[in-house]
Amino acid sequence: MNTFTQGRYSGYLSPMSYLIDLGIINSLAILFFFKNVDPLTYSIFITIGWILISITSKFYHVYRYTPEVSIFALILKQMVLFTLFMFAFFGFHHSLSVRPILVFEYVLASFVIITIFKFSIYYLLQKYRSEFGGNYRNTVIIGKNKNTAILESFFKNNPEYGYTHKRTFGLKGENSLTLNDCFEFINKENVDEIYCSISELNNKQIGEIVDFADNNLKILKFLPDNKGIFTKKLKYEYYDYIPILSLRNIPLEDSVNLVIKRGFDIVFSSAVIIFILSWLTPIIAVLIKLESKGPVFFKQSRNGFNYKEFDCYKFRSMTPNKDAHLHQATRGDQRVTKVGKFIRKTSIDELPQFFNVLFGDMSVVGPRPHMVSHTNMYAKRIDKFMVRHFVKPGITGLAQTSGFRGEVETDKDIIGRVKYDIFYIENWSLLLDLKIIIQTARNAIRGEEKAY
Repeated sequence: MNTFTQGRYSGYLSPMSYLIDLGIINSLAILFFFKNVDPLTYSIFITIGWILISITSKFYHVYRYTPEVSIFALILKQMVLFTLFMFAFFGFHHSLSVRPILVFEYVLASFVIITIFKFSIYYLLQKYRSEFGGNYRNTVIIGKNKNTAILESFFKNNPEYGYTHKRTFGLKGENSLTLNDCFEFINKENVDEIYCSISELNNKQIGEIVDFADNNLKILKFLPDNKGIFTKKLKYEYYDYIPILSLRNIPLEDSVNLVIKRGFDIVFSSAVIIFILSWLTPIIAVLIKLESKGPVFFKQSRNGFNYKEFDCYKFRSMTPNKDAHLHQATRGDQRVTKVGKFIRKTSIDELPQFFNVLFGDMSVVGPRPHMVSHTNMYAKRIDKFMVRHFVKPGITGLAQTSGFRGEVETDKDIIGRVKYDIFYIENWSLLLDLKIIIQTARNAIRGEEKAY
């Protein structure tokens, strides 16, 4: 099958995107730098630079299943690299005397237009696929189970992604088919992509499918099982020529990512302390003192990075009691004061933890730390609970914005929390942190059901 015929029609999109973007940056360069640079020299230099940066940043690695947030992250990454490249160009040609603000204006204008074009193409293609059935790929699934049923439902219920599902083959049971039956159907129906469930196949069958896909130019993808190593986000590396699989890839183990996250934590927590806590703390302190005796701040030992204990600070929301370090607040808890109800509902009680962030014990975003007694209990009962301690705990987290904040009423609550925490740890990005912060602020303004 020709790679630019049906099923692979989108192969034209990447070259088209290159041409559009190069046209934008070169056209705007004439507008911004016409008096400063030779157009031909600049065009050659900047075109080569753009292509090299795009290859490095994988700027055009956008697929039909790529989420919008990932596209936006690619745009930000490309913009930063291109800005550095522009300053390198004008730094080398310092005689051109181009002001830095002009470079920033040029880059910003370029990327505003590029972003509009990129998302316009993305949404127009979705519309084209769902409304007119174009730019689609035929798919089949080999193996029937819960996972393949979910995938089949995804193909059928999301036409904007451009998948036309032809058939799901069962290789086990009364009405099972042979692999040769599957192969005949695939060739007859011009299927583009084959999805296989690993748990439904043995090694010999996997080998046969791989050989068939290679020999017939079919894209082959596998669904992991639900019980083994394949459910993990594996990291593939080479030690000399020896392939090694790591069971978990943690972005925050990278020193560059650590510096970025720590820098963001310092800037964000400092801003909150200076612009909010500086005037809010005296007001909250007076309200707390007027209602009940006791300290303004509540200090509690919690487990953080690498299971290390630290003192976590909050505004006191309960009357002083000996059970505060052992039991979470429950709905209608008599220990919670009237002021406490308000600051807990709005999450104001958590604000002193920005001092924990500034001191380095916590991060703005991360898995929420538990009381030491609860950590010990859940570590024994809940599978993979301790994975949460691979990174610093956070004031807010993905689990909290996904419906798992507050009181743990059943094991289902903590299992769900752990699931989202592990996803966050394995998929961290600064953009994800910003998304969680915005969602947290939105929830605090609206008030949350389990904030009591």
